[in-house]
Amino acid sequence: MTQVLPVGLTATATVAASSANLGPGFDSLGVAVGLYDEIIVETTESGVGVEVEGEGSGQVPLGSDHLVVRAIERGLVETGLRAPGLMVRCRNVIPHSRGLGSSAAAVVGGLAVVNGLAAQMDALVMSEDRLVQLSSEFEGHPDNAAAAVLGGAVVSWTESADISGGDPTYAAAAIHLHPDIHLFPAIPEVRSSTAETRVLLPEQVSHTAARFNLSRAALLVVALTERPDLLMPATEDVLHQPQRGPAMPASAEYLRLLRGCGVAAVLSGAGPAVLAFSTSSELPSEALEYGAAHGFTVNEMSVGDGVRWSAGVPVKA
Repeated sequence: MTQVLPVGLTATATVAASSANLGPGFDSLGVAVGLYDEIIVETTESGVGVEVEGEGSGQVPLGSDHLVVRAIERGLVETGLRAPGLMVRCRNVIPHSRGLGSSAAAVVGGLAVVNGLAAQMDALVMSEDRLVQLSSEFEGHPDNAAAAVLGGAVVSWTESADISGGDPTYAAAAIHLHPDIHLFPAIPEVRSSTAETRVLLPEQVSHTAARFNLSRAALLVVALTERPDLLMPATEDVLHQPQRGPAMPASAEYLRLLRGCGVAAVLSGAGPAVLAFSTSSELPSEALEYGAAHGFTVNEMSVGDGVRWSAGVPVKA
C-alpha cells in the first residue's frame, strides 16, 4: 500500500563527484572524488519546484524533467511513498559535462534523499546495493553511480539481460585505496558530452586490444590497493582514450604530458577532465604550468565519501 507523505516533511542528501574508467577499466572501475552536491527536498501540497545554486544554475530544467526530480520519483515508487508535491533545492559544486559524474551524482542524491523521507515514515529504506541498482539503470552502467553510492574506489559489473534473460543487474564492490595515493583532478573550462564521445568508439576491438586492457585493468586493482609503484603501466589503455583524444585535443595533450613526466594520468570518464594519480603530494611544475595555460583547474582532492542522507535540513554553522 502506498503511503502519502505529509506536507512539510524534509530530507537532505550529500553526494560526491566520481571519475570512471580510470584508464583501462572501461565502464567498470571508478573512484569518488571530494566534490559534493547537496540536495534538500520538502514535501508540498502540489506541483514540483526546483531551485539550483552553483553548477547548472540557469541551464537545467526546473521541473519534473530535472534529473534529481526523476530520481526522487523513482525512489518514491521503490519505497512505496507518494508526495502530493515537491520542492527540490540543489546546491551544486560538481562541474557539469566534464567527466566527473555530475549526472550520476544527481541520480544517486535524488534516490538517497528519498531514504531521508522514508525513514520518517517507517517505510522501506533502500540499501546500498539497491541504490547501485536503481541509479545504474538511469545510465546503463554502474561505474560512476557505484562510486557515488559507496565512496572510495570501486569495481563494478553488469549481468546483462542477454545472459540472465531478465533486466540488467548492476553490482559493485569497494576496494581500499592505498593511503600513499593522491588524486589530482584537472578540470577544464570546456565541456563534453559522454554520448558524443562514446560514438567515437568502435563497435568491435581486436583480441590483442582486449587482452591488453584486461591485463591492465587487473593490474590496476593491484596498483590502487597494494602497489602504487605500478600505477603507470596499470593505467595504460587502448580501448577508449586514444579514440576520444581528437575530440578533446587539450585534454589528450595534457594526458600525454603528465604521463611523460612519470605521472599516472587518465581521462576522467569520457573527459574532458583528466585525473592524475601520484604518490607525491605535488605535481611537476611543467604539468601545473600547462594546466594553467590551457584553462585547467588543478588541485589535489580527497577521496570522496559514500552518499549520505538524513531527515530534515542540516543547520549551517
